[in-house]
Amino acid sequence: MPRAQSAVAFIVPEQASETSRLDRVFFALADTTRRDILRRLRQEPLQVSSIAEAYAVSMQAVSRHIQVLVRAGLVRQERSGRISACSLDAGPLYEAAVWINDYSHYWQAQFDALKNWLERDEARRAPAKRGPSVRPAQKRRRTRHAI
Repeated sequence: MPRAQSAVAFIVPEQASETSRLDRVFFALADTTRRDILRRLRQEPLQVSSIAEAYAVSMQAVSRHIQVLVRAGLVRQERSGRISACSLDAGPLYEAAVWINDYSHYWQAQFDALKNWLERDEARRAPAKRGPSVRPAQKRRRTRHAI
């Protein structure tokens, strides 16, 4: 019986297509911890040990998160002996934003349709506008008084 091929493809960075780059960026952004690391690096470059202090996980776990960010091209890591400094590289975020923006026309059309529906619904529910509300005068009954 032939073995099924693995669905996981190993990508050589030099041969990476735009799709696989975007896949790595979105994969990296899918994790809350990695997004938080990017937020911290937005302020200033940090050492891995400084980044790790902010989390209740091992240094090894933080290093793995950073490696995912490095492979996605979102973080640059420079080593000087045992010290490793990380800095943000926002270029791949731009590529992801461009890809997402390609769908903006779809969302704008959806928002326009929702706005139109809400306006029609509001007009349907609103009572017909009349002039100022005036109560009709009540007729007086004449009573005969005996003289």
